Formats: sequence, C-alpha cells, structure tokens
Amino acid sequence: MRWRTGAVLAVGCVLLWSGARTRSVWDGVYTEEQAGRGKAHYNRECASCHGEALSGGEEAPPLAGDAFLANWNGLTVGDLFERIRRSMPQDNPGRLSRQQDIDILAYMLAANRFPAGKAELESRGEALKQIRFDAAKPRQAN
Repeated sequence: MRWRTGAVLAVGCVLLWSGARTRSVWDGVYTEEQAGRGKAHYNRECASCHGEALSGGEEAPPLAGDAFLANWNGLTVGDLFERIRRSMPQDNPGRLSRQQDIDILAYMLAANRFPAGKAELESRGEALKQIRFDAAKPRQAN
C-alpha cells in the first residue's frame, strides 16, 4: 500500500513540474465560430428530440440548464463527447462525424453560458479528458 501512495505522489509531482494542468469548461475551450457551426448541426440533427432551446423533449433529456449541469458536473468534456458520439442521433448512433459531434458539443457549452475562447475544441479523446466539466465557476485563488 505504501508503494502505491508513493507512486501516485510521484506521478502527481511529475505532472505538476511538467506544467501539465487540467482545464475547465470555464477556461474558454471552444470558439464562437465553432459554436455557430454546432448550432446549425444541432438544429438539423438534434432539435427535433431535444428541443430548439435544448430544453428536452418527451423522451430526450435537456442539454442545457440546471438538470443538465448537475448531471455532468465533476465529469469531463471527454465523457460528454463519448456519450454524444456513441449514442446520438438516437435513430442512427454514430452517423455524424467527429467534427459535427464536437461542434454540437461546443454549441451546448455556449448554450450553457460557458465562455468562448480563441481555440476550437478538439475532437481528440485524450485532450477532451483533460477538460473538467464544472457546473459552477471555480473560485479564483487569492
């Protein structure tokens, strides 16, 4: 047990010293242009089930608002991307390209009022796993 604790601490120190850090959805992880493309894809592919305002439907959950935020809080953007990629659209999962899925995800982040940034959200799974989905904006260190 002692060696596991030491190994975990060593890995943590290496990540800290290497400058690696996780990001949050509050760090501007998508662009406004990307969210615009995502909105067009969403309207074509998702709105009929999830609603024009991302508020959900009879059998589809909301993709914006308190319930959505609470459901994904503490997970990663990668977790959400994989859910979209593997299960949507419901009538033909996986039909959309990775780029379409990531653009739709950028639109969902915009609709939930997470800030846009200067770089587009990537569709690489390992990069997305490094972005925390924090429902509330983290407090700034003093």
